[in-house]
Order: sequence, then C-alpha cells, then structure tokens
Amino acid sequence: MALVPSGKASARSAGSAPGIRRLGRWFALGAAVLLTAAAVSTPGIAAAAPSSRSGGQPDFGPNVKIFDPSMTVEQIQATVNAIHTEQVDNEMGTQRYTLLFKPGTYGTPDHPLIFQVGYYTEVAGLGLNPTDTVINGHVDVYNRCLAADNCIALVNFWRSLSNLTINVAGESGCRASGEFWAVSQAAPLRRVKVNGNMTFMDYCTAGPQYASGGFMSDSVTGSLVNGSQQQFLVRDSNIGSWSNAVWNQVFSGTVGAPAQQFPNPPYTTLAATPVSKERPFLYVDAQGKWKVFVPTLRKNSSGATWQNGPTQGRSVPISDFYLAKPSDSITAINIALALGKNLIFTPGVYNVDRSILVWRPDTVVLGMGIATLTAVGGSVPMWIADSKGIDVSGIMIDAGTVNSPALMQVGTKLGGALNLGDADNPTVLHDVFFRVGGPHVGKADVSLEVNADHVILDDIWAWRADHGVAGSVGWDINTGRNGVIVNGDDVLATGLFVEHYQQYNVIWNGERGKTIFFQNELPYDAPNQAAWQHDGTLGWAAYKVNDRVKTHELWGGGSYIFTNVDPTIHAARGFEVPNKPGVQLHDILTVNLSAGTIDHVVNDTGAPVNNDAIGVPSYVTSYPAS
Repeated sequence: MALVPSGKASARSAGSAPGIRRLGRWFALGAAVLLTAAAVSTPGIAAAAPSSRSGGQPDFGPNVKIFDPSMTVEQIQATVNAIHTEQVDNEMGTQRYTLLFKPGTYGTPDHPLIFQVGYYTEVAGLGLNPTDTVINGHVDVYNRCLAADNCIALVNFWRSLSNLTINVAGESGCRASGEFWAVSQAAPLRRVKVNGNMTFMDYCTAGPQYASGGFMSDSVTGSLVNGSQQQFLVRDSNIGSWSNAVWNQVFSGTVGAPAQQFPNPPYTTLAATPVSKERPFLYVDAQGKWKVFVPTLRKNSSGATWQNGPTQGRSVPISDFYLAKPSDSITAINIALALGKNLIFTPGVYNVDRSILVWRPDTVVLGMGIATLTAVGGSVPMWIADSKGIDVSGIMIDAGTVNSPALMQVGTKLGGALNLGDADNPTVLHDVFFRVGGPHVGKADVSLEVNADHVILDDIWAWRADHGVAGSVGWDINTGRNGVIVNGDDVLATGLFVEHYQQYNVIWNGERGKTIFFQNELPYDAPNQAAWQHDGTLGWAAYKVNDRVKTHELWGGGSYIFTNVDPTIHAARGFEVPNKPGVQLHDILTVNLSAGTIDHVVNDTGAPVNNDAIGVPSYVTSYPAS
C-alpha cells in the first residue's frame, strides 16, 4: 500500500507548498508591492470605484443589474429573462452576471415576478435581513434538457441565490407547486426564506430528472422535496419538513431535520455545527449607504443566524473595498490589498499571471457573479497568508494551459511566529470553486492547498472536468493530481465536493481535522488499470488521511465510480485512513454509477460495488466499528 508523504514537512517538500526560499520570494514581492504602493496616492486606487467613496451606488460594471421596488414587474422581467436566455445553456461561457434587489417588495400574488437562473448568475437581496427583500413569485432553476428525452439537473452548476424572501406565487399546473431549485454542485442557497413548498428536483420536466448534490445554509423554509438529489448538505437552517433521501442527506445544526437514521433511510444528522461563520454579503442601509456585512463566528451552532433577531457581525463601508474589474492588472489589485483595502471582484473572467496576495488579518475578498480567476503561465492565482479572520467567498479559480503547482494556497505552514491562525477568528473560504479543464485546457498539480491552522472550508467544489468544450478534457489533457490537500491542524470542512482527480482526490495531513459532508466521483477517464494504480494498489482512494494522523473525524461521505473508458477498472477502496481510535468515519458509502468496481468502502471494510448492482450503495455506518 502506497503512503502519502508522512508528516507536514515531507508533504511540503514534494513541492506543493512554499518552502523557505519561496517564502523569501513572497516577502520580497510583498515588499515590492508596498514600495510601489507608497508611490501611488490612495485616491488613485480609489478611482477604480469613484462613487463608492461617498457610500453612493458603486460602479460594479455593466454585468451587475440593480433593481428597486419602484421598477415595474415588466421592466425587471425583461432584464432577467434576457439574461436567463443568454445563460441557460452557457455552461462553459465567459459571461458573468449579478442581479441585486434593493430592500422592498417585488411582484404581487396576482402579478408575480417569475424568472429562472442560468449559469454564472448570482441573485441576491440587498437588505440587512433576508426578510427586507421580498419576491412574490418564483426564482427557479429547472432541469437542463440536453436532448428531448434527457432533462437533468446533473450539470446545473455555478449560480447562487441569497439574502431574500420568496413568497411562492404564480405559475400554473405542476409549476405552481413550489419554488424549484434543481441544481447540483456550486449552486449554493444562503440566507433564503421560502414561504411555500420548495423542491431540489424538477419533477415537472421530462426525465430522468437526476440531481447530484447541493448546499444550503442559514435559511428558513417550509416543506422541502429532496427528490432525486444523490447527496445534499443543509447547515445551520430551519426547515419544516424533508421528503426523502437517495444515498446520503446530511444535516448539521438544522432545526427540523430528520432524526439520525443512517442507512435506512440514509440521514446523517448532527445537532450542532462545531464551528460556523456565514458568508459576507452586500447590503444597503437605511440611509442608502452601500456596505458589506461580515457575520461573526458561532460555535456549536444551530438554526439560521437571523431567525430570532439580527445576524451578529460587523459592517464594512464600500469605500473600504477595491472594486476590481477584469481589465485591472494584478499589480493594481495587490497594491490595493497592500494599502489595506478589502477586495470585490466584479463579474467577469480575470487572467492572473502572478499570485493575488491576501496578507492582512480580517481582509474580506468577495466575488460577484461567480467571478473567475484563470491561471496564466503556471501561476498560483491566489495566496492567503497565515493570518486571522480572512474571508474569501464567491470566486472560481480555473487552471490554465501551463501547469500550476496549485490554484490556491492558504498559509505557509512553517510554524512558530508565522502561524497566526486563531480558533476564535479563523480564516474561512465560502463558496470557492476550482476547475481543471472544461472551458479550455487546464493543468494544475493541486487545486486547493491548506497549510494554515484553524481554517473553515464552507462549500468547496474542486472539479477536474469530466466534460467541456472539444479538446479540453482527457487523461493527458486536463491533468490534476489532487483536489484538496490539508496540511494545517484544526481545519473544518462543511461541504466538501471533490471530483475526478487522477490520484487521491483529498489528502488530509493535519491533526484534528473534521469534515461534515464529502461527495466525490473518481476519475471517469483512466485509460486502463495500469495507468491508475500505485505500488500494487488498484486505483486511488477518494479520501486519504495520512497514516501519522492521530485524530480525524468525518460525517456523511460518498465516493462513486464510473470508469467509462475502461469498465474493468478497480479501485481498492473509497476511503483510506489509519486504524487508530481517534480516526473515526460516520455514515459513508461507495456506489457504482454504471462502470467500474470499488472493492471496499474504507480500507478493507465494506462490500464491493460493481455492475451487478448499479446505483446500489455499499454502506459503512461507523469505522472503526463501535
């Protein structure tokens, strides 16, 4: 059995994290940025967003559409319908949009506002509370029909809905039955209140109606139809009812969640989330000033943060942010960060030829419209210091055609005075997504590398593409060794989706790590068994915990196999962990999607999954067995 390089130091020596010499270069670059910044006047930096200095409406660029209640439903409808028409099938395109609704009410029960959300579209209210912005109608995602008889939600990625209330109204027949949010990965719901039925599958469109997995947090709903969702995570929310389960549905700190019953039905339920911090969001205050609200950390949390009073946190004026545009140079962005600005990426695709350096404690980095950073020349597009309280949210990072050692690195993990992680003020990544291939050829050794301690990973999707534009996908084309490597201690993942990487999808080297919800598909495209094995072990496990780790815990994990190029391929196991009392896995599974075999669920435990029972999971309720 092959081993992951033992210990954090040896993991770094493999080239995945900055060593001493690379750290020196980071400091040299940081000094250069500061010296350059000293020669640039602050007003010059602020000129990127001149209207933000007075708190007036910022210049977010042409792809941010801002609505207010004085506008007619017809005016709004025309704009949102045009964007949906452009984006509904634009899976690998470059257009990005944000639709912002100022506080107030839109539509009426008799004259509702009804629209659909396509790719790379963010829909958000601008109130301080979700109840400040109300839509009477629907904000829906339906199945995407790839052919007349193939309508699915399996590829409904890269969109979001947040910070508003929907009073479900309008439509007719089947469509009147609820708010439809038929999505899979990278399509989060946050701070949403739904009055009426809500469904995570589109049962009104022709089949097969499959959906792969999703994420909801800090929300309040009535009845929920889970339907065909393979896996789903609901965190720190209040729900009225939940209809059913497929392979594993995970609830953490969710009031009204089904009781723990795994595997029949497969519900994994934690009464509280160990640590949580909700995503920062834009809002407009009572005086019309634009701000960003940063929620506070909660421990052993349950229920929505705003259910029994306002969300606790701090407000940051928009004048404290640099509003980046895709045309901006990375040097200008780094100067702004060095001068103490926070950062908003307005919608678009950014070509990143050197690392964006996030150094300062409590810096907020916020993406709009799934803003996308594309690595150029083998760069690491974003590097985050070992620091306290940094929030990065709402961005996607794409690999470029030249191989990158990583797409995002968090911390240096050199210990001592350089390790400034703080359990009471952790760095948090919310809704941060990675792609290797898909829209173009992409190559990266690692997508996300976490070297710092006390980091929260809240809804991460790392995806080595299994499909995309012609010529962008193939075993030797879009190459990616590992999706996520965690070297830091005390790292918590709430919603970890990692798929199709060519070796271990996840490697966990740090101590006291915790994962609540893990979803994985092994690589589809290995050409044969000889190309996908190591040291006498068939394939690679999806989730690997280093043999030296003493304490680690995972709740609700699944790994799927679909080796469609060579259906005879085996993976020895889905999960690989040390046999130690402190390393515990709860409610895990493997499943065959129609090709290939996983011989065991974890280590040598758990029945195989193969073509004899397609779509039937093999479950392990507890490992080691209690």
